[in-house]
Amino acid sequence: MKNFLMAVTNFIREEEGASAVEYGILVAAIAAAIIIIVIAVGAQVKAAFQTICNAMKNVPGVGTGVVCTG
Repeated sequence: MKNFLMAVTNFIREEEGASAVEYGILVAAIAAAIIIIVIAVGAQVKAAFQTICNAMKNVPGVGTGVVCTG
């Protein structure tokens, strides 16, 4: 019985499992931050490229080959 209690106590004090959970939470938080940033910046980048594409349509000699999508 004493051996069992000692094993349970060692299991509770073990921190390797806790650090794995912490790393998992950290990875999930980083992934969520990346997704939020990509969504926020993506619309601005798309608008910038659309503005450039529309401006190129008015350039003589270039405008005929420019095809803007979106």
